Amino acid sequence: MIKKRSHRYSFLILPSIYLIDTILILLLNKYLVKIHPYFSFFILGFSWFFISYFTKFYQIYRNTRPSELIAKSLKQLAIFDLSVISFFNLWDYDISDKFLLKSLLLFNLSILFFKISIYIALKFYRASNRNFRDYIIIGYNEETKNFKNLLDQRKDYGYHFGHFFGKEKKSEIYGDLSTLKNYLKKYPVDVIFCSLEACSDEQIKEIITQADENFATVKFIPDNKQILGKKLKVEYFDYIPVLSLQKSPLDKPENKIIKRIFDIIFSSIVIIGILSWLYPIIAILIKLESKGPVLFKQKRNGINYHLFSCYKFRSMRPNKLAHIKQVSKGDDRITKIGRFLRKTSIDELPQFFNVFKGEMSVVGPRPHMVKENERFMKRVDKFMARHYVKPGITGLAQVKGYRGEIKTDEDIFNRIKYDLYYIENWSFWLDIKIILFTVLKIIKGDEKAY
Repeated sequence: MIKKRSHRYSFLILPSIYLIDTILILLLNKYLVKIHPYFSFFILGFSWFFISYFTKFYQIYRNTRPSELIAKSLKQLAIFDLSVISFFNLWDYDISDKFLLKSLLLFNLSILFFKISIYIALKFYRASNRNFRDYIIIGYNEETKNFKNLLDQRKDYGYHFGHFFGKEKKSEIYGDLSTLKNYLKKYPVDVIFCSLEACSDEQIKEIITQADENFATVKFIPDNKQILGKKLKVEYFDYIPVLSLQKSPLDKPENKIIKRIFDIIFSSIVIIGILSWLYPIIAILIKLESKGPVLFKQKRNGINYHLFSCYKFRSMRPNKLAHIKQVSKGDDRITKIGRFLRKTSIDELPQFFNVFKGEMSVVGPRPHMVKENERFMKRVDKFMARHYVKPGITGLAQVKGYRGEIKTDEDIFNRIKYDLYYIENWSFWLDIKIILFTVLKIIKGDEKAY
């Protein structure tokens, strides 16, 4: 089993910052508006987060410099203040200019205070050996040694060094690249810093593959003569430039938030608007035909290969092969009502509970049975990379015709190809297109839905 250390509370940092900012906007609105405050609060909140998308206000990382933090904050506040002044003048609220400016000044100071306080608190927290990331370095040269020394000195960045990997035979070097695969399986590694000078193109491809399979991020330390690729972005750790490989647009916090909000809204509509009345009807029909539970629960691998229970309406008679054998055309295990549920994809509807819980997304790579994953990860290159995001109820591979039973190598290779394309090229509009194509396929009927 692949080991991945859990960062227990890291996922709470950004939502907590969003919450604090929302509360401050609520207080500003309550202070300014006494009559019918809901409309103005909606406008102020929407404006704040809309502006933050373009100012990258929430894109603050471990190595972000204080000057960059202040610059982003001032830019965000300046645009927001102008928006607020324009809004209250446009809607003719009975608020004096002096009172409005005084309120905005207080709001700005509060935002800056909390922003800087959280930034400093996290620096101290990481310097005290918490909220850290384990890393290794591939390549042993002046650039990589200087980089390690920098991270050793800057405890506030929160990085724990593992080992060097390289060709040289020195005590500081754990081994060459042939030992990397076993090392990543054995020890938790969050970030791989790779010297471009020390690796060939083929070796870099192999490092990226190994990183994908073990849910690690790859960042490149360049030689000054190297030309940057279009999928790389430059970060600065103090004075040392580092190239970061962007695996997906979903690496950006704002895109994760957008996708999660959409998932919650969409799944809530389905659960309340459809499952609330359809679930009892389907449950009665399933129970009338065969004994057993209404829901079929099966362990599947989700994001970062974590196990979760995937829900479906039970479409087969209880059998010992349910968790190890794929359903095939004409499968005699399928009940009469089950055949209808599978043909119309109604059997998948309970997965909206998984979406609401955050285990799945409406759109993403379809989750396979655990046994199937164990089989394919040994045969298919970059198979594990599809677990970089949450699995979906539908996905790009499914609307392109690669759903259901996997009969040939071509089926799984094409499925992985489309899954990886989706991950690397995600957009909100791509999700919408996939949902629309899924609905059209259900209406027309899918020959692979059996």
